[in-house]
Amino acid sequence: MNSGRTTYKVILTAACLMIVSSTLLGQEEREYIRKGNRLYKKSEFAGSEGMYRRSMEQDKPFEDSGFNLGDALYKQGRFGEAAGEFSKAAEASEGNAQKQAEGFYNLGNSLLKEQKFEESIGAYINSLKLNPDNIQAKYNLAWAQDQLKKQQEQQQQQDKNQDQQQDENKENKDDQQDKNEQEKQEDQQNQDDKNDQQQQQQQPSISREDAKRLLDALAANEKETQEKVQRDKAAKAKVRVIKNW
Repeated sequence: MNSGRTTYKVILTAACLMIVSSTLLGQEEREYIRKGNRLYKKSEFAGSEGMYRRSMEQDKPFEDSGFNLGDALYKQGRFGEAAGEFSKAAEASEGNAQKQAEGFYNLGNSLLKEQKFEESIGAYINSLKLNPDNIQAKYNLAWAQDQLKKQQEQQQQQDKNQDQQQDENKENKDDQQDKNEQEKQEDQQNQDDKNDQQQQQQQPSISREDAKRLLDALAANEKETQEKVQRDKAAKAKVRVIKNW
């Protein structure tokens, strides 16, 4: 009988310890959150990040730990990490429309800071589906859409400029090729002229004596030709008849 009572007391004591331990753990988790919140209000965001992470390391982390961690990271300008935490927080809040809407809203803000406009638009739309009355989400959505349009137009202009630059480079290349070909032809022509000049210079020249003999021969031929012309004229004169009547 006493043995049964002893066993019952042991079980009861163990159950009480488990309840107390669970309560203490829950209080410890909440204490990390409270400390993190106090540091966050003091703008000590790195310190608050540490407290929120310690809360998340517990067996059953406080449901707002990830969301608050995202806030601390966002305040430190670590928007990519913040986006990851807000995305997980939104997924974990399924069934709680208000909290999930806030998770998507903060996710949109983080993506917007990283200029991921298309992704931020999707996050804002998801937030507004859950909370259509969020005016700030509507404003941010419109702004993100406007920025996405500008980004796309800028990209199109850059692509156009790149195409034009490629065309200009091709034209310049073709012009340079034409110029090189023309210079090559001119160089060949100059070389040919130079070769002709050299050949002319290499032709044998006539000596002074040979030149004199050639001139004398030409002069003798000219004299003989003149004498022949005179003889022909004289012969014609001899056969001329004078008529007297």
